[in-house]
Amino acid sequence: MSQLENPQLSDAANYSIEVARERIAGKKILVLTGAGLSTDSGIPDYRGEGRVARHPMTYDTFMGSFQAQQKYWARSYVGWSRIAMAKPNPGHFSLAQAELTGSVVALVTQNVDGLHQQAGSRNVIDLHGRLDRVICLSCRQVISRSEMDVFLEDLNPEIRKDPSVEFTPDGDAEVIGTENFQVPNCKNCGGIYKPDVVFFGEAVPVDRVERSMALLDQAQCLLVAGSSLTVNSGYRFAKLAQKSGKAIVIVNIGPTRADSLATAKIEANTSLALERLLID
Repeated sequence: MSQLENPQLSDAANYSIEVARERIAGKKILVLTGAGLSTDSGIPDYRGEGRVARHPMTYDTFMGSFQAQQKYWARSYVGWSRIAMAKPNPGHFSLAQAELTGSVVALVTQNVDGLHQQAGSRNVIDLHGRLDRVICLSCRQVISRSEMDVFLEDLNPEIRKDPSVEFTPDGDAEVIGTENFQVPNCKNCGGIYKPDVVFFGEAVPVDRVERSMALLDQAQCLLVAGSSLTVNSGYRFAKLAQKSGKAIVIVNIGPTRADSLATAKIEANTSLALERLLID
């Protein structure tokens, strides 16, 4: 058995890893990650095997009524604690180590869980924001999600967090009966609090996109890990990489929107495959 083979991976995955390693050897890599990378940390993805695909609340819905904001914060109050307890897995640590050795020049993540930073990655762009921050839509003051939790608990002391409740990568828990949930206004100006994340239907900030694209331009190849690239904010990276002739390696269980563009597709768990792919 060669040093690149892993009995926990399929023969096809081990072969694809060897092919991919040859294609990216000595090159500067930009990494794009999605929800599939965090599943081994206990955070489910939206479209994983055995899950009913569903989308979180849209920006227009959240902004459209106080009732929608009640629903969001009631569900998030229960689900956020599950996100906060999550720890990085071997996939996160492999990417952080590859940054230290210089092969990964930067990481762009679609995830909002902050696990890359916990694992030690430093050059990270949180494309869709961070769930551990809350922003006032009026004065733009940012507070921590932990501080928001204190406000919510003070207003809703009767609410108990059920650790068995199903939740999604944005902390949206399956909670019903939210019409009496109390939501605080901004302590600075009385405005509306919103998680500092990009909602479905909300545009990614332009400066964040421009910084990400500049990093892609400087890199020599693109590694996609744990993303189906269903949404355009991620798929655009693969399209631009292909247009500029960069190698594209995809590590994901299940099909992705960019499989036809890939130099190599590794059908495998990211926790297992990334170490074999990136770490000698």
